[in-house]
Amino acid sequence: MKNDYIPQLSTIKEVIRHTDLEYTFRMEYEGEVKPGQFFEISLPKFGEAPISVSGIGDGTVDFTIRRVGKVTNEIFENYVGDRLFIRGPYGNGFLLDHYRGKELVIVTGGTGLSPVRGVVEHFARHPEEAMGTTLIAGFKSPKDVLFKEDFDFWREKISVIQTVDAAPEGYEGPVGMVTKYIPTLKLKHLEHASFICVGPPVMIRFTVMEILKLGVPEESIWVSHERKMCCGLGKCGHCKIGSSYVCLDGPVFNYTDGKELID
Repeated sequence: MKNDYIPQLSTIKEVIRHTDLEYTFRMEYEGEVKPGQFFEISLPKFGEAPISVSGIGDGTVDFTIRRVGKVTNEIFENYVGDRLFIRGPYGNGFLLDHYRGKELVIVTGGTGLSPVRGVVEHFARHPEEAMGTTLIAGFKSPKDVLFKEDFDFWREKISVIQTVDAAPEGYEGPVGMVTKYIPTLKLKHLEHASFICVGPPVMIRFTVMEILKLGVPEESIWVSHERKMCCGLGKCGHCKIGSSYVCLDGPVFNYTDGKELID
C-alpha cells in the first residue's frame, strides 16, 4: 500500500531554460496526474518545496520552478540524469469536463501560467471540444515570458493575448495588465462562458472584478490558490484558511468558494 509520506526517486529527463530564474524540469513519473495538481520535490539536507505540475507526458511530468530560495536553489544544481525525490500528486486540479463545450477564457499572471498550461495545451490540441478558447497571459517584461515555443503553437490553434507590464523601446506586442484586455473580449456565448484565473492574489482579485462586469456568474469562474500549498497532506496547517485546507480542498476552487478564502 502506498505511503503518502514517503517520496520516490525520480530521474530528470530534460531541463528547459525559460529565463535566468525559471527552468522546467521534466521528471520521470508513471501515474495519473491532472493539470493544477502539485508535487512535493525534495533533496535530503535541504528540505522540500510544493511545485505545481506544468506538463504531463508519457511517463513524465513537468515542473516549472522559479529559483527563489534554499530548496529551489539546490534543485537548480541538478541536471539531466540526476535524481530528485518527489511525492504526490496532491490537490484536486482542473477538471477538463468543466470546460468542454464552453467558451473558455484563461487569464494568467507570470508563473501562474504553469499550473494551467495543461488545460491550455489540451484545448489547443482539441479545439473542437470548446466553443472557443482564449488565453490572456501577462508577464513583467518580454524577457520574463515562459513557454515561448508553446505560444507559437497556441497562436495557431486558439486566441492568444500575450501582454507585458513594461516593454523596451521597439517592442510591438500588447502592453498592460491582463485586466486591460478583459473588457475587449467578444464573447459569442456569454451564457456558456467559463473563466480560469491563476496568478498573484492581487491579480486574481482585480481580474475577477473585470470578469464579473461582463455579466459572467460567479459559478462560471475558477481560481487557484496554489501559492498557499505546503505539506500536501493537510497536517501542517500552513494552508488552512477558515475551515478549508488548500492542499486538500484545492488548490483549484470554484469562485463561489474561492472568494471566501481571504489570503
